[in-house]
Amino acid sequence: MDIIYLNDLKIETIIGIYDWERETKQTVILDLEMGADIRKAAASDNIEDTLNYKAVAKRLISFIEESQFQLVETMAERVSEIILNEFNVPWVRLRVNKKGAVRGANDVGVIIERGQKLDQ
Repeated sequence: MDIIYLNDLKIETIIGIYDWERETKQTVILDLEMGADIRKAAASDNIEDTLNYKAVAKRLISFIEESQFQLVETMAERVSEIILNEFNVPWVRLRVNKKGAVRGANDVGVIIERGQKLDQ
C-alpha cells in the first residue's frame, strides 16, 4: 500500500469541555496518512487517478471549522469517517494535536488508525 500524507494542517475551531473553551476558537493540528494505490496516477500523470490531498484538506477544514466537539476523540472519529467514506480510502492514520491544552506539555491529542491496510 502506498501512503499519501498531509501534515501540519492547522484549523481553528471550538473544541473542549470547559466553559472558556466553548467561547474561544482554538487551533487543532492534523497529520494524516491515507492508504492509496498511486500506480495508475503515476502512469497517467492525471490528478483524477489519485487521492487529491487538496480536496481532502478543503473538506476537513470546512467540516472542522463548523464543528463544536467537546472531545478530540470524537473529532478524530468523524474526520476518519469522512476520509474513509467520502474519499474511498481503505486505511487512514490520523493524529489530532490540541497544542497547548495542558500546561507544561507542548502537544496533546490522539492518534487513531481506521480501515484496513491492503497489500498490493
